[in-house]
Amino acid sequence: MTTHSIAYIAAGRRQRQRRWMLVTCLLTVLALILCCAMLLLGNTIYPVRDILRALSGEELKGVSFAVNTVRLPRMLAGLFAGFAFGLAGNTFQTMLRNPLANPNVIGITSGSSVAAVLCITVFHSSRATISAASVAAGLATVLVIYVLSRGRAFSIGRLILIGIGIQAMLDALISYLLLVGAQQDIPAAIRWLTGSLNGIQLYELPPLIITVLIFTPVVALLGKHLSLLELGEQAATSLGIHTDRTRIALIVSSVCMIAIATATTGPIAFTSFLSGPIAKRLVGVGFSNVIPAGLVGVNLVLAADLVGQFAFQYRFPVGIMTGILGAPYLIFLLIRMNRKGVL
Repeated sequence: MTTHSIAYIAAGRRQRQRRWMLVTCLLTVLALILCCAMLLLGNTIYPVRDILRALSGEELKGVSFAVNTVRLPRMLAGLFAGFAFGLAGNTFQTMLRNPLANPNVIGITSGSSVAAVLCITVFHSSRATISAASVAAGLATVLVIYVLSRGRAFSIGRLILIGIGIQAMLDALISYLLLVGAQQDIPAAIRWLTGSLNGIQLYELPPLIITVLIFTPVVALLGKHLSLLELGEQAATSLGIHTDRTRIALIVSSVCMIAIATATTGPIAFTSFLSGPIAKRLVGVGFSNVIPAGLVGVNLVLAADLVGQFAFQYRFPVGIMTGILGAPYLIFLLIRMNRKGVL
């Protein structure tokens, strides 16, 4: 390889690195702006000075309750849940080399949802119990899907098909529980299934925040291996990657984040589905889009929640707004994959 070729490759890498840093910084700035908007906007718009005083612990009539009890938990839930959904969805899509292979499509969130609806409609459990049950059910669902897809060798196509089948079965079970459940329990179950930031309290957030802070570095450190897994099983193995060990670490990390995020906010539709493709288009190739995908998830959830609260005469949960964004993209993706002969 000539010196000119090496210089050309190095220049291309620097250009891609600059693009990655610029996109990541812009997404971070946008997320901070949306976080500020979540704290500022409401039935009453308070001065920035009063909001800062309330956040510092000073008691101000009206302001302290609105900011610390309503707006701050809502903002933090959207921030960390959006990041978890975006990062986990991108991990599954990249690792399994298929844009349909995200937690919403292959049944992981449905597993969490069954447990939550069962606790709400049958056992009338507390919110803490609902969260614990939905996390356990999400982990159990992914374990069943992974074991069934193994066979003699791991198969991406088999995993997706089994996941879609299990999702259909779990969705049918959710429908049955809603049909036989007591009438007074149905609204709470529907609100949870829609995905909402309403009514979240600060004491409910530590498990989500701690999980994201623990597992984000794990996924980020494995980002290089994640890119190699995208080349295929044989190529990754030949490059020295322990594919099973790496895949299990990525799956466990992603499922823990997605399950606890789902337990906290409900399954916010299509956030994990949209974040990876959007981040990939913004960042381009050559560098991991793990962190940008998480930031895209944050921006999607916060922006959708603001639109759902203030853009219409009636207030809509965040899951409805992300569903409006995601459904057309899913149809477009299916049409494009069908034309390419992938489906």
